[in-house]
Amino acid sequence: MDIYDVLLRDFPFLLKGLGVAIVLLVALLIIGFVLGLAICLLQLYGPKTRLVQWPLKLYERVFRGIPIIIMLFIFYYGMSGIFEISAFGAAVLAMGLRSAAYQSQIFRSAFQSVPSGQMMAARAMGMSKMVAIRQIIFPQAAIHAIGPWTNEFSSEIKETSLAYVIGVVELTRQAHYIITSTQGNVLTVFAVVALLYFVLNRVGNSLLYAYERKLAVPGFGK
Repeated sequence: MDIYDVLLRDFPFLLKGLGVAIVLLVALLIIGFVLGLAICLLQLYGPKTRLVQWPLKLYERVFRGIPIIIMLFIFYYGMSGIFEISAFGAAVLAMGLRSAAYQSQIFRSAFQSVPSGQMMAARAMGMSKMVAIRQIIFPQAAIHAIGPWTNEFSSEIKETSLAYVIGVVELTRQAHYIITSTQGNVLTVFAVVALLYFVLNRVGNSLLYAYERKLAVPGFGK
């Protein structure tokens, strides 16, 4: 049986690994989005005391400054000594918390790109700060955030492949299984894996660009 027959036979396993990678990607991006947006709002509109701002700054710098593979080891091997955690759960936490650090800065730049007069005008009309953020500031900031957020999406797709180092059976690990079973054919197998990652990246970015065009307002930037 040549490598192409093996790939045809084992392609469902690659698709299964791709499915695991997609679930991991969605989970970590949701965590990153929710937590990153909360951090951004606290940094911009929360109390300016050191008790609030310093922990947020420390969190952001720590999670952006440590390599993701080290974070995976810490969350899996380190936490497993304290309480039971699966490899997938550790990967979601490590990557999600790291993504939150990056997304907080994406949102921060997007919110700061909205003219400050928008908030003052909303407050002058009697809106509370939270209502003004939700109805006036956030819709405008979201348009500016989509472009940088596509970079975060692409980056996290590629970083999900690192989850295999702690035992998550995603696309890259499934490829290793096939290579081991065929005793070689590294180039062909990883070429297929690269194609799957590329297709996922292009589909995701195309959807985000389409959403950006849908939100575009004539006369409001690009």
